Amino acid sequence: MRIVRLIARDELRLMLRNRVALIAFALIMLLTLVAIASSWSHQRSIADLRARHQHEAEHAFDAQPDRHPHRMVHYGHFIFRPPGPLAAFDPGVDAFTGNSMFLEGHRQNTANFGDVRQSSLLLRFGQLTPAFVLQIIAPLLMIFLGFGALARETERGTLSLLMLQGASRGQVVAGKLLALGLVAAAVAAPAILGLVAIAGQPGALALPMLTIALGYLLYLGLWTVLIVFVSTMVRRSRDSLLVLVALWAVTTILLPRAVPDVAANAVPLRNRLQTDVAIARDLRRLGDSHNPDDPHFAQFKQRLLDRYKVTRVEDLPLNYKGLLAIEGERLTSGLFDRYAGESYTAQTRQNGLVDASGLLSPAIALRGLSMAAAGTDFAAHRRFLEQAEAYRYALVQRLNRMEAEAVSYADDTATDADADRRKRVAATNWQAMPDFRFVAPDGSMLARAALPGLALLAVWLAGASALLALATRRLGARR
Repeated sequence: MRIVRLIARDELRLMLRNRVALIAFALIMLLTLVAIASSWSHQRSIADLRARHQHEAEHAFDAQPDRHPHRMVHYGHFIFRPPGPLAAFDPGVDAFTGNSMFLEGHRQNTANFGDVRQSSLLLRFGQLTPAFVLQIIAPLLMIFLGFGALARETERGTLSLLMLQGASRGQVVAGKLLALGLVAAAVAAPAILGLVAIAGQPGALALPMLTIALGYLLYLGLWTVLIVFVSTMVRRSRDSLLVLVALWAVTTILLPRAVPDVAANAVPLRNRLQTDVAIARDLRRLGDSHNPDDPHFAQFKQRLLDRYKVTRVEDLPLNYKGLLAIEGERLTSGLFDRYAGESYTAQTRQNGLVDASGLLSPAIALRGLSMAAAGTDFAAHRRFLEQAEAYRYALVQRLNRMEAEAVSYADDTATDADADRRKRVAATNWQAMPDFRFVAPDGSMLARAALPGLALLAVWLAGASALLALATRRLGARR
């Protein structure tokens, strides 16, 4: 062990003599701190802005005067998705998916106002966050610091001297790994400290944060092993650098951007216009509540008359127009849910292909792990959409029931001068309606979602370690 420490100390001393390396190390540390501060500030401002807009939307809805309930159905309501506490570390897909929705009757709207649409195109290439720094920039720094760890020894002929002095091949490799591993730990330290600082936020969960920290440590440990492995296999330092930079470019830049396009082509997804056209077509087949001769609603009307043993809708104990609105919303919402389910299935298949490509790129595996544990992946966005739709449906049907129970059919169909006043219900009804509250998953659910990515990184690390062990046996034999 003493020999390993001596070799590691000598390697670190050599790194310290490299001024370029020292400047690069200082810059990445500074960049990480800036990323933590800027991402923290950005997420805090986003949370405050959305909370303020949500409060204003709720106040505007509650402040509506006495109205006909169906007017409130069309008046609608805005809701906003609150960012999770770990979004400051890894915002994931949040910048692309939108953060607010307008809820109204007869329609299922999409989320709007994603940051990418409101900001510079540069945002599409990645936000400056601790996750981005550790995923992309940290491995590149480690490559420039460690590419010559063993290739340099072979190139200069000093490897044989080390072995003649009593150091075994395994000890030489272990010393180099220890030195580069300490560099990796130093690079990760500011981001991990930032993650610990996030733990002080309300709602922060310990288990997902531990999963994220473990994932990034595995990732940087993997790059440590890969760098030493390539340096072991290649005779010249220059060749080692070229191979490692090419490996970094392919696994962290090219594949993470190319694989989603391949998945999108492999699993087609309807766009919004195609979905709206298909829904409109199916709605005509389902039935038109405004058409008295429509077969479905004619049968619905007859069932109501038979249930209450009356012959006219005027004699029903409830307002027929309100009951008609309830049935129409049930049909259209079922159709919306079916198309949304098809879209979710297609997107889940696309994401499954992307996640499986983690076998080709550890950066993809890490990105999936990081977003899943932070609650900023597609599953989190889908969770918001499903809760928003459930709230929309309950809100609209509550207003429809209000029309059926609080407004008489005679008043609802009247056209005299005073009819509009009689159709209205008290404004206190809007104030009594529950507000939208997003229910976030617990820590164990987020950690479980990150396990596949964690397993892929463990497989990568085990494979790289096995290759390094094989290369170690041949170290010094290629001269």
